[in-house]
Amino acid sequence: MKKLIVGNWKMNPQSWDEARDLAGSVKRTMSRVKKTQVVLCPPFVYISPLSGKVGGGLFLGAQDANPLALGSYTGEVSYSQLYQFGVSFVIVGHSERRKMGETDELINKKIKSVISGGMKAIVCVGESTRDHNGEYFGFVKNQIILALKDISKKSIDQIILAYEPIWAIGASASMSPRDLHEMSIFIRKVLRDLYGVFADDVRILYGGSADRVNADSLVKDGNVSGLLIGRESLKSKDFVEIIKLVDAI
Repeated sequence: MKKLIVGNWKMNPQSWDEARDLAGSVKRTMSRVKKTQVVLCPPFVYISPLSGKVGGGLFLGAQDANPLALGSYTGEVSYSQLYQFGVSFVIVGHSERRKMGETDELINKKIKSVISGGMKAIVCVGESTRDHNGEYFGFVKNQIILALKDISKKSIDQIILAYEPIWAIGASASMSPRDLHEMSIFIRKVLRDLYGVFADDVRILYGGSADRVNADSLVKDGNVSGLLIGRESLKSKDFVEIIKLVDAI
């Protein structure tokens, strides 16, 4: 199974020229990338013009999707509309969306719509703080169970799980590979309890702060299949370097 690097651009960059150049630098790199898939998740306004720049291991993703196909929902974009423009992956349940009020029930609906619409769902889970008693394990387990409610075994290969420890996002130091390895094993066990051997089809990503210094150790020693990257995905040289480092593992 190939590794996966996801660049979440959030509400960046400011201009189409910057977005085009950033995507172009990644596209040029992909000819030398053999073992890794890369997904770019730009703001909605850049999805259509970037749809012609994917291929060869480079995919187009979206940062969110409304679970309904159409309707009177001002400002929303549906999963079916995204699919028409070549979107293959959709981030669901990102901590910033949860902070804006997204519930586990809504996240579950979005996941179902995304996979029924022929796309893969990058499902974000993770604790905001850590406690000495390890209660955060139960918190993450509950998030996974609620997010994947009624998702069948035959559909689980359409799920990518992104572990996003909120306390480590934007921090000066990322989570240690050892702690990440522990959480990766735990998440895999939760998935195994839910789906048996089918859980082995689920790629687990790390969604905390990662950069060109720690990317390879986080993936290799952290026992994950790739990274969900925010800020660093907007720095073309650094993002390309991260892709190369992960691909070389």
